[in-house]
Amino acid sequence: MIEDAAVKSAPPPWPPLLAARGALSQSATHAHHGMHVVIATRGSLSCRVHPETEFAESAGIITAPDVAHEIKTHGAEVLLVFIDPESRAGATLCAGFEGAARRITEQERGAIDTSLDPRAIMTGGGAAWTASVLEALGVEAPMRSATLHRSVRKALALVRDASPDAELSLSELAKNVGLSESRLMHAFTESVGIPLRPYLAWLRVQRAVVAIARGAPLSESAQHAGFADAPHMTRTFRKMLGLTPSEIQRAIVASPFKTSAGA
Repeated sequence: MIEDAAVKSAPPPWPPLLAARGALSQSATHAHHGMHVVIATRGSLSCRVHPETEFAESAGIITAPDVAHEIKTHGAEVLLVFIDPESRAGATLCAGFEGAARRITEQERGAIDTSLDPRAIMTGGGAAWTASVLEALGVEAPMRSATLHRSVRKALALVRDASPDAELSLSELAKNVGLSESRLMHAFTESVGIPLRPYLAWLRVQRAVVAIARGAPLSESAQHAGFADAPHMTRTFRKMLGLTPSEIQRAIVASPFKTSAGA
């Protein structure tokens, strides 16, 4: 029974939300396909969105997909949540603001629960938590979510269901979804916002974070996600998250958190 409960509470292989919480240092300049919600639990943080040159201080920040940015936490504890923009939660949040980033005020932060266990957000509590963020920001969910090209939706399902060591060539994907390679490349970039190759890198990062959240050693997490080795995973994490796998590991599992009801 204990093992069954652990399996049920573990993050799914491809979660639409990745979360971590802890006292993190300044991130390197980075960009990732996931929307980035970063909230200081107390005090403030500073964020610079490139090509802007000045840091601006706020209680939190939300960045749009694929936007290069850099964050200073001033040693404060922060809650970080990465949301897949192709998910329902991501599409809803994308509709909440225009531009590269949206700053979170102290008053808005007061209406958001920043004390949840990251694992609760990644399992049963993600939808409710995202809804609370939208309510705090005064954002209404769109009547209809953005639609993806039908063949792109099929391609996304194929790459998410594939094993880490599977060969996901463009030609094979194009054949499986019934498009030419050039048409799939165009449709994928137009629908998702980035080409297929960097999207696959983002999915590897997601899978690695989930393995880390489940308590797997970093070397095993790298192998599970399809990275060549742990250094390859570290380089990718720095580029896409601005943090190392060990920093993410500490932020997920280092200290006890409050869990959500039913999570």
